[in-house]
Amino acid sequence: MPRLELSRSLLVIIDVQGKLAHLVHEKEILHANLRRLVRCAGVLGMPVLWAEQNPAGLGPTIPEVAELLSTLKPFPKMTFSCVKNDEFEKALVRSGKKQILVAGIEAHVCVYQTVSDLLQQGYEPHVISDAVSSRLESNRKTGLDRMVTEGAVISSTEMAIFELLGTADRKDFREIVKLLK
Repeated sequence: MPRLELSRSLLVIIDVQGKLAHLVHEKEILHANLRRLVRCAGVLGMPVLWAEQNPAGLGPTIPEVAELLSTLKPFPKMTFSCVKNDEFEKALVRSGKKQILVAGIEAHVCVYQTVSDLLQQGYEPHVISDAVSSRLESNRKTGLDRMVTEGAVISSTEMAIFELLGTADRKDFREIVKLLK
């Protein structure tokens, strides 16, 4: 699969909600990397789609992430795969982007099913491994392994951001580096 190109890329944040977001493995790392990804997407002008699983039952996206997405509205869903939600899928198609950076929870359920459907529809999902988690590390690992087996690219927050930058000659390079610290 080709390297990330900013002009072809979009960030998807999946179900970082309520108590569940605080019960996942290495939650501090997850939350910090989600904030980094959203902030860098803003600086780079990369579109973001944001989904919430059954928000009436699970609650809203955690404030530390939601406040960075305040100009956007989440896509509420009952389907585990974001792609199976009609409004989300329409927004994805409208974006025209084919390289999808995927972050969120839980790796073995909603993240996995979204990535699987993205692959089936011809998208190039790049799963950001340090911005994806599950309650149990074993489920996180199983989800990531399954996504790799099906053809997804596994990346990290820094790897993906530097890949999108492509060069240190960009005027926003220093701002991005500060966000990654």
